[in-house]
Amino acid sequence: MTTLHISTNKADLDVPLIHQFISEQSTWAIGMPLPVLERAIDNSLCFGAYLEGRQIGFARVVTDCATFANLVDVFVLPEFRGRGYSKQLMETVLAHPDLQGLRRFTLATGDAHGLYEKFGFTPPSRPGTLMERYFPNIYAN
Repeated sequence: MTTLHISTNKADLDVPLIHQFISEQSTWAIGMPLPVLERAIDNSLCFGAYLEGRQIGFARVVTDCATFANLVDVFVLPEFRGRGYSKQLMETVLAHPDLQGLRRFTLATGDAHGLYEKFGFTPPSRPGTLMERYFPNIYAN
């Protein structure tokens, strides 16, 4: 069995692959322009998941590395799903030294609640305290 390798080295990221998935196949960022993704990667803690040198997954964390983090853009390519790679990716993200001792670690998901619940994520305990500015179609032409 091939071992999944997970790295935070941004130089290893297959940015065209990440962009293709996020801008064309994701449920959260269809149409995202490449320069926007590149800026997001530059300003985030990123995790690439690789099999035999080929990137098959990705996760990005927006954080101050002290008090909060927000997990975004998590995916495993469809042909590699169902093999436990998303769990390995999440284990690696949550074990990262810069993400320890945070007061709040958030994420938004439309369909992966079961995965994230296994790692201690729950609905907000005080949803009335959370607010957002949300523009779901910002990348639409």
